[in-house]
Amino acid sequence: MPRTAMNLIDPAVRRCIDECVQCHEVCLSTVPYCLEQGAAHAADAHVTLLLDCANICQTAADFMLRGSDEHGRICAACAAVCQHCAEDCDQFVGDDVMHACAERCRHCADACDQMAAAHT
Repeated sequence: MPRTAMNLIDPAVRRCIDECVQCHEVCLSTVPYCLEQGAAHAADAHVTLLLDCANICQTAADFMLRGSDEHGRICAACAAVCQHCAEDCDQFVGDDVMHACAERCRHCADACDQMAAAHT
């Protein structure tokens, strides 16, 4: 098999990239659900936070994929936003969709915290 750039990514970085991509997908796909639910689910601050989380996760993945020396700083910011988003999603007790989003955000926050600690 020919060597590609993807073969050269450190496994720990690859795991963090994967967590960021999954969190991006979950947060972005949760927005239409929240808008359909209405009320607190559709509050501007909550929807904006979901979009912020999706965006910072995509940005962190992009920084890691291109091997940026600044990825540790971006991962630290990503961890903070993901943790905030998880806490915000936790307010919807008994909602399986929001629980899944919160869990995905926590996994990403943990991975990004580890990446930030190792590379800042």
